[in-house]
Amino acid sequence: PHKKRKQQILNDHPEIEELYGYDTNTVWITMATVCVQMGLAYVFGRILTDWHWTMVVVAYTVGGSFSTQIGIIFHEFTHNLCAATTLQNRWVGNFANIPLLVPLAQSFRRYHLEHHTYQGVYGYDPDLPLEWEIKLIGNDPVKKFFWLIIYGVMYIGRGLAQQKQLSRWELYNWAWSIACDVAIYKFCGLRGVLYLVISVLLGFGLHPGAAHFIQEHYTFRDGQETYSYYGSGNYFWLNIGYHNEHHDFPLVPWTKLPEIKRLAPEYYDDLAYHTSWCAVLYMFITSSLLAPQSRVVRTLDAHRYARKNLKVPSISEAKQLESAKDEFVARLKLAADMSMEKARARSIAKAKQ
Repeated sequence: PHKKRKQQILNDHPEIEELYGYDTNTVWITMATVCVQMGLAYVFGRILTDWHWTMVVVAYTVGGSFSTQIGIIFHEFTHNLCAATTLQNRWVGNFANIPLLVPLAQSFRRYHLEHHTYQGVYGYDPDLPLEWEIKLIGNDPVKKFFWLIIYGVMYIGRGLAQQKQLSRWELYNWAWSIACDVAIYKFCGLRGVLYLVISVLLGFGLHPGAAHFIQEHYTFRDGQETYSYYGSGNYFWLNIGYHNEHHDFPLVPWTKLPEIKRLAPEYYDDLAYHTSWCAVLYMFITSSLLAPQSRVVRTLDAHRYARKNLKVPSISEAKQLESAKDEFVARLKLAADMSMEKARARSIAKAKQ
């Protein structure tokens, strides 16, 4: 839906193209995030060595929050939104990768761009749950709860399941991460490494900062496959909630995503959206209508056909379609009212007999 809506929006609001570009503020945020995490790893690794439960609590509240923010920084560098060149953006990603220990930055870039290209295409979109996940988890609330706890691990597993050969930059990422991990172990000790591991596992699990993985494409309304989140979490997590806006315009940095909605409210106000990530997690676990299979899925042939035959109506055609839609809805409502009246009349007649 995003390619078509993008063209429609640009027909009405060409000024949105002026928002394209990058924001170097993300580089400074990256440096601060990495420094905070490395500082805490040193504190718990070398100073507060017997503060066990305090370390776990801080790893969830602080470390988990910063770990998920690093994932969002990955999202920004993937679309070259942090710096002027692709090379500079790749190194922003590598630097942000340091506290995560596992080489994820360049693999995330590779598979996330495929997600944009093949959104919802079975076997091609690495964001879709695997078949065995769907069968194993089903709609069991307990299983969904534990599935969310290991969601970060499953996210990596979906990329591995595609069995693609590592790219040159992924190999660079591996070499960089191994060198950094050795340095972290030397500087912070094993306990410092443990703090970072716990931060990653808890942060990408059942954590408000990771709820956007569920918020973005799980179908809370039939037929709508992308959802935005308009809540206070956007202030810390770099507007990652503006997901419809991002998919429509992936060349707009996070600082300007709210401007898209402000300039073109008629395209976003009628879409379903979320205001609480905690509510997203709660609904996903408890609702019988939500499960890993709650995604809009299409075949590759259907995807290619839709792309090939994409047609964006002109403003006059769109108005005619809207008028026809209103007329159809009015007739449908009239038919429903008449059916209810007939049913009521039959019920009264039956009662009199």
